[in-house]
Amino acid sequence: MLAIERLHGLPLSERREELEEFVVTEFRSTLMMAADEDLPFDMSYFELGFTSLGLTEIKERLETQLGRRVSTNVLFNSPTMERLISYLADEVLADLFGALSMPTD
Repeated sequence: MLAIERLHGLPLSERREELEEFVVTEFRSTLMMAADEDLPFDMSYFELGFTSLGLTEIKERLETQLGRRVSTNVLFNSPTMERLISYLADEVLADLFGALSMPTD
């Protein structure tokens, strides 16, 4: 099942956590890290050991799994997972996450 399908199937309150888990899994996989290894959200990709090629691979997997375009500029100019997750939730997947901030009637 694609990540976008999993997100659609979850209540709004659980989508952010699922998105974070998905992104972390992609980064850990690329770095060949164990699931219990610490992966700081606020550390630069390059400080974590990523290369441009590794980031390009992650970008392509994110686009495949989410069925949406991910900006290369955002990926390289805001190089932390924390910023990437916010960008994905606020811009790329705004239709899935936007209702979280909408007032209810």
